[in-house]
Amino acid sequence: MNNKTKKLTTIGMLCALAYLAAVVGRVPLVLFLKYDPKDIIIVISGLIFGPLTSFLVAFLVSLVEMVTISENGIIGCFMNIISSCSFACTAAFIYSKRHQLSGAIGGLFCGWSCQVVVMILWNYLITPFYMGYPREAVIELLIPAFLPFNLIKGGLNAAITMLVYKPVVTVLRRSHLIESTQVTAKRRLNVGVILAALLIIITCTLLILSVKGVF
Repeated sequence: MNNKTKKLTTIGMLCALAYLAAVVGRVPLVLFLKYDPKDIIIVISGLIFGPLTSFLVAFLVSLVEMVTISENGIIGCFMNIISSCSFACTAAFIYSKRHQLSGAIGGLFCGWSCQVVVMILWNYLITPFYMGYPREAVIELLIPAFLPFNLIKGGLNAAITMLVYKPVVTVLRRSHLIESTQVTAKRRLNVGVILAALLIIITCTLLILSVKGVF
């Protein structure tokens, strides 16, 4: 199997995994807003192959979602692409410029921040059209609903990616689907990264409980 075929095979597999994550991993978080972990797969594809691959996977998965499980039509598809790309493409672009652990972590945090800002803007602009809400009602939801949702979503995606990226690329490398030179992270366990990821997950969990009024 040549390198081009390996890459196409791997991207196809990542698309399938991202779609599966969107189908089976969807859980309600804030009001009508639901979290799914597909962006984890999308950003991993970009960290391996570059930001354009993140865009391609996000586009294909959102398109398939639109014609299968989504109830929001073309506008919902567009919003999914914007959301996924603001996180994954940003992270992958930064990592492509600084191809080491600090670049990956910095990229994930920048992607998280970018997604929060971009989705607040786009929810203000687009949500009244595809949800049928008056703009005044959407403005009232920006801080108590859309902001915590995107903070939680981006935080979970960044933290889980920090935990699973190395195991995923190790499996892909051992399956000879990617070249070992494409993965430059050290093999040793990075306790600091694990602790940071766990701290983010705990913080997001507490924020979820707070938003749901558990305490």
